[in-house]
Amino acid sequence: MTDVQCILDAQAKLAECPRWDERTQTLYFVDIDSFKLHAYNTVTKQLDSREFDEEIGCFSLSQNGGYIAAFRSGVYTFNDFHGELTPYWLADYDQVSTRFNDGRCDAKGRFMAGTMYAPKDAFKGALYQFSQGQTKILDQAAWTSNGLAFSPDNKTMYYSDTPNHVIYQFDYDLETGAATNKRVFVQFPHGNGRPDGGAVDTYGNYWSALYQGQRVVKISPAGEILEEHSVPATYPTMVAFGGPDMKTLFVSTCRSAQTTEELETFPQAGGIFALDVNAQGQIEPRFAG
Repeated sequence: MTDVQCILDAQAKLAECPRWDERTQTLYFVDIDSFKLHAYNTVTKQLDSREFDEEIGCFSLSQNGGYIAAFRSGVYTFNDFHGELTPYWLADYDQVSTRFNDGRCDAKGRFMAGTMYAPKDAFKGALYQFSQGQTKILDQAAWTSNGLAFSPDNKTMYYSDTPNHVIYQFDYDLETGAATNKRVFVQFPHGNGRPDGGAVDTYGNYWSALYQGQRVVKISPAGEILEEHSVPATYPTMVAFGGPDMKTLFVSTCRSAQTTEELETFPQAGGIFALDVNAQGQIEPRFAG
């Protein structure tokens, strides 16, 4: 494909966390506001869905074949797609104002997930790290945690605060899991889209879905915008590399935020879009336990 195409007209309220399983050629994604996890097999074109009792913000595949996921009430594991949830960490924050949002694993298999603080009047969104039964907070200075990704050498961690239009960089120590030296990577002007979910290609470029920006941008490690790709939805939410050669960029989108007029222009908003790009994505790390 040369243009952006809708590969799944999911009509999702808030599609997020697209995640590629290279073993089965399956694209996973969540619909946060519908409390659902979806698995779309791109070979068979079959869609499997599971509904939970609360919002699922993000998840990762596990090395043992199961899953770990961050919900409003905490973090849980489950051994198969429709398996029983096992508590891993129960939330100690106010669940009325706070829930988990974006996340993924680092190259050592630590699961990392950030929270969003709904009132957006204080920097109470936090980035958590879960590994071997231990929990750490790496950062607590965001309204809405998003954009978590790692450079190919695992020495740089990216993390965005969407409502404040900013993407940060941290120095990351893969051996210890420490994130230090926080600094602004890109500050977007207001009214030009907000950096939501992201991913890094094998060349080290950071790809960001610009919520309310109707596009995806490719940013060099130095912070220079190299490419922009329009998406037929006002609210792109996250990107993920996948496909047989890891050169397809999948884009999740939001439907519930679209106005009636916007839906007339973008009737497939809430769908999963894809485009071929001149870049190759990294294989997604799996949770180690």
